[in-house]
Amino acid sequence: MVSCQALLSQVGEGVMNINDPIGDMITRIRNAHMRGKELVDSPSSTLRVNVLEVLKEEGFIRGYSESERDTGQSEVQIELKYHEGDPVIKEITRVSKPGRRVYSSVKSMPLIRNGLGISVVSTPKGVMSDSSARNENVGGEILCTVF
Repeated sequence: MVSCQALLSQVGEGVMNINDPIGDMITRIRNAHMRGKELVDSPSSTLRVNVLEVLKEEGFIRGYSESERDTGQSEVQIELKYHEGDPVIKEITRVSKPGRRVYSSVKSMPLIRNGLGISVVSTPKGVMSDSSARNENVGGEILCTVF
């Protein structure tokens, strides 16, 4: 009989199979906000960095920085933003998931909280906010909504 500890040492620490990388990053941000953390780490990918760039441009996070672990994996450190002790991000939800993709044309792109929030959209012209997608006249996959 093999113990759980032995299995963990064989598999390796910190190695995790992630089926939804954007959902994982959103959950990490949400959990860090609930705990009042200033910084949160997440594995890095091009799509994650593009989503973080949109959040930074729209003023929902202070910034992010990329670094590399000893194992060779790249990691992104997200600097969360607070206003008078309250998180700037009140609500962040994943819309399009691996099991159910959600696409929207530019005409049917929804307003989030009457324009107070944003949708992060993956378009043929890159990852951008819903207002930028309307200005560029492109639709795409709605990755998440932020308020």
